[in-house]
Amino acid sequence: MSYPNPSNSGFSPAERERMIIENVPLVHYVVGRIMVSLPGTVDREDLISCGLVGLINAVDRFDAERGVKFETYATQVIRGSIMESLRGEDWAPRSVREKYRRLERVISELEGRLGRPPDDAEIAEAMGMNLDDYYELLSSVSAASLLSLEELLTAEEVPAANGVLASPETQANPASVAQEKELRRLLAESIDQLPERDRQVIALYYHEELTLREIGEVLGVTESRVCQIHTQAIVRLRAKLHEAIHLG
Repeated sequence: MSYPNPSNSGFSPAERERMIIENVPLVHYVVGRIMVSLPGTVDREDLISCGLVGLINAVDRFDAERGVKFETYATQVIRGSIMESLRGEDWAPRSVREKYRRLERVISELEGRLGRPPDDAEIAEAMGMNLDDYYELLSSVSAASLLSLEELLTAEEVPAANGVLASPETQANPASVAQEKELRRLLAESIDQLPERDRQVIALYYHEELTLREIGEVLGVTESRVCQIHTQAIVRLRAKLHEAIHLG
């Protein structure tokens, strides 16, 4: 197997090919994490193809002298490549996107009025629906937000190469680094302010890297319920970040 476009990373052609082949499982891992948040109509093989492009770019751009592990850097570039492709496609119907935006507005308004995170019943009431309908809404809009903490930050127009955070290109720009650090500080504060169950799901999914099924086993709830909690947590975080940035 061979790949075009010679590397600028310092790898020999043989080393470059070995790095690409050895890290193909990383592409499948990243795709699997992203697919959790997407509707079944999204083709997994298409995402894998985008991820492979990202992997090749990561190998070609990698600079070991910057002190970043290759797997860490490659994961970000692979995710960025997939996210860029998804943003260019109409993979979530407009009606779903509109519901998502309304939910984000309602949660933001409630939190501003109450001075604390609203609970599920309060959100459902403000949305004019019962709890069952609200949980169904969370399931339906999970695809409308690219449910990752990295996407939350890149959505705020952080300067970065290919939508990827903490890349060598971004690290070379002190202003970009400072802005990214501030956004991450705001994000950490926002996570600390989440209701306990939302915070648990975020920690288990992003820090412990458990699957939704595994998180459900830990918390004693169904996988679909974990997906709903995850969606709600991300909507809360987006609302908090938007408010902090626009009022800051």
